Amino acid sequence: MRKEILTAEAQAQLSPATVLENLKAGNANYTSDRLTATDNSGLRAACVSGQAPQAIVLSCIDSRVVVEEVFDQALGDVFVARVAGNFANTDIVASMEYACKVAGSKLIVVLGHEGCGAVKAACDGVTLGNITALLANIQPAVDAVKTNVDAPYNSGNPAFVNAAIAQNVHHTISEIKEMSTILAEMEAAGEIAIKGGVYQLASGAVQWL
Repeated sequence: MRKEILTAEAQAQLSPATVLENLKAGNANYTSDRLTATDNSGLRAACVSGQAPQAIVLSCIDSRVVVEEVFDQALGDVFVARVAGNFANTDIVASMEYACKVAGSKLIVVLGHEGCGAVKAACDGVTLGNITALLANIQPAVDAVKTNVDAPYNSGNPAFVNAAIAQNVHHTISEIKEMSTILAEMEAAGEIAIKGGVYQLASGAVQWL
């Protein structure tokens, strides 16, 4: 049973590669229904004075993608940022800078997911209130895959949607590096890694890109 919180001292000993392996192992636990039992009351008490998460995960808001469970993580293990379509903006990137530069996290994960409604809406050119502005962040990825996938270019074409979902993850990673000199320099120095993946709804597995 997990009873100990991740401390700053333990976090400092982790490498980006080790953290990635931790998340991969946690996802294997999740897909095989072997989630680690935790003493949540003990963990809550242990983290009152501070936190030292090993990673920050940018995920879609989709209710079927519960990040902490997907990677078998407990209280204090990961920061989670969520926005429909898992794209980067100033607030999200600032949160990543805090997580990595200030709080010591070693890994950034951009996690897309199969059947993403936001990506499908971008594929269909949906316009609706503030959703229109949100989808504009995803549109570059949708447009980019049109040269490599056969028409029709709408949500009725699974190949097109799947390609757009993966490309959106790649595009978001590029945006993070472009928007943040801090994170780009940390990655270049090997202090952090930035990885992307796509969550599979039926199996629960993360397909790493």
